[in-house]
Amino acid sequence: MKKRFNTTGSCNPEWHYMVDTSAKLAKIEEYIDDGLYFTINRARQFGKTTTLKALYRRLLDRYHVIPISFEVGGVVNDKVEDFCRNFEFKMSKAGGMTSEQSDFWLNKDKSTSLEELSLKITTYCKLQSKPVLLLIDEVDKSTNNQLFLDFLGMLRNNYLDRDINGLNSTFHSVILAGVYDVKNLKLKIRPESEQKYNSPWNIAIRFNVDMTFHPEEIVTMLDEYEADHQTGMDKAFISREIYKYTSGYPYLVSKICELIDRKLDKDWSLKGIQDAVKIIIKDRENTLLGSLTKNIETYPEFEKLMTDMLLGERSYTYEPNVPAIELAMIFSVVKEDETGHLMVHNQVFEQKLYNYLSTKEMMKSPFGFSEVQKTYIVNGKLNMPYVIERFQSIMQAEYRRTNESFLESQGRLLFLCFLKPIINGTGFYYVEPETRNGGRMDIVVTYGGEEFVIELKIWRGEKYETEGKVQLAEYLKTRNLNEGYLVTFSFLKNKVLQEEPEWIEYDGKRIYEAVI
Repeated sequence: MKKRFNTTGSCNPEWHYMVDTSAKLAKIEEYIDDGLYFTINRARQFGKTTTLKALYRRLLDRYHVIPISFEVGGVVNDKVEDFCRNFEFKMSKAGGMTSEQSDFWLNKDKSTSLEELSLKITTYCKLQSKPVLLLIDEVDKSTNNQLFLDFLGMLRNNYLDRDINGLNSTFHSVILAGVYDVKNLKLKIRPESEQKYNSPWNIAIRFNVDMTFHPEEIVTMLDEYEADHQTGMDKAFISREIYKYTSGYPYLVSKICELIDRKLDKDWSLKGIQDAVKIIIKDRENTLLGSLTKNIETYPEFEKLMTDMLLGERSYTYEPNVPAIELAMIFSVVKEDETGHLMVHNQVFEQKLYNYLSTKEMMKSPFGFSEVQKTYIVNGKLNMPYVIERFQSIMQAEYRRTNESFLESQGRLLFLCFLKPIINGTGFYYVEPETRNGGRMDIVVTYGGEEFVIELKIWRGEKYETEGKVQLAEYLKTRNLNEGYLVTFSFLKNKVLQEEPEWIEYDGKRIYEAVI
């Protein structure tokens, strides 16, 4: 059986090309060796199940590892005796169980209460020759059920009562895996109390292992692939570029590789990566990106958060008590940068959000862009000056009957909406996150082997106009480009409309400047 890149379900090292995660597993193993309880909470398709299976294989020699899942045949329901029966059944069928161990859970006296289940767990753990490690996957399937919270409370009490002499043995370590951090769930101390709450999982430590794949880790997967296929790719370069677009989101890393291998004729180049990204963004059946736009439709506060961040209108720091921010963090749509401010997790998400928001805004806007792609493409090359010229002409014609606040807040999205159908299917664009702020946004466009940098800037006076040229010239130097484009949205009351864009020279660079 030939190995392949996998994007459906968990990964198996015998069947799939996989990133070497041994360093991450070693850090998790330290938690386990210390007898800690914790939750691996990450977004969907972030490698949680694969990690649990890797831990199972890694720790079998030293621990009695019991892996169970709440995904299928749920444990939790309304009756405590049913909960106990279902939990015991799952324990009996867990991987690695001997017939004797399985019989303990199936045939020994059935538990009808959590107290009896607690005693049974204690008895079982005392009988084992190795410390017992419990892995529970897909705990999200039960987090809305009071019985599950009571179960966590029971595990907590056993944990607090354990001692070094083993007089009250229990699980040496427990790992819960899911999207949500059950550490934050609340359990009533007494059923009759409506006000006093306590976390059933407050014994859990903070899980602080980076689950994303960094370039030096991605390259280990490519090493394995290259040994089989000998494509001659520059593995270090490809790893860095994949990371640049994905920020190491495990599913996206594997998906790009899978597309290049199976659908893009093994084009292990920057173009191949960009083509894979375009396919991912356009795939209507992609559940990861589908959930991204679904959350925008479902939560207006979430949409506002993302729009503010993408347009640079406002900067946010992480605050767990703000629902929109917490939602964005739970689903790994955003992450914290080095300064503690939020940023979109990766360029694939950014591209999808820009496409979605710009199209949505276009549907509400008073403008109508009906441009024909071929008028902008000459001999397979993109005529970017003409793109800028036409955008300026349309906007100046329409601006006279449009309110200023709309254009100031949405002008840059409108440019993206104008640009998309022109480069659609052939070209590629992304927004440089470090240049995105309230007055500035740099867009990098690739088309026909050429690269274009367009700075979109809001007029804030002569000083800021000069700063725009300085910033653009410096950015062009970093990309070894001689030409760039500056589009300025001006909101002066008595402004004189620029008849047409013009080329200017600044700091050794040619800049095509348009004022709208």
